[in-house]
Amino acid sequence: MYIAMNRFTVPLENAEAFEALWLGRDSHLKEMEGFVEFHMLRGPEQDGKVLFASHTVWRSEEAFRAWTRSEAFRASHKGAGGTAKLHEGTPVFEGFSTIQHIA
Repeated sequence: MYIAMNRFTVPLENAEAFEALWLGRDSHLKEMEGFVEFHMLRGPEQDGKVLFASHTVWRSEEAFRAWTRSEAFRASHKGAGGTAKLHEGTPVFEGFSTIQHIA
């Protein structure tokens, strides 16, 4: 398994709009071979900011890489530059290979 995460720091006054954006978008993830599941996580609020993280699970790192090169990826991220005003800076990407899985 491979887990791909992006962390977003969102000013509290933008948190509701940020959530609505994610809840209303078509991610096209289900179209991709190797896609397992997606979670959008809301973390702690601190100093007037809220931490959010997108958390996508893939069968392999190669499946994730194929997603980033796909037409579905481009379609799901179309217009993403216009939403950058909702969060501070650029999202912080973190990719993880699974070394243990307990279900």
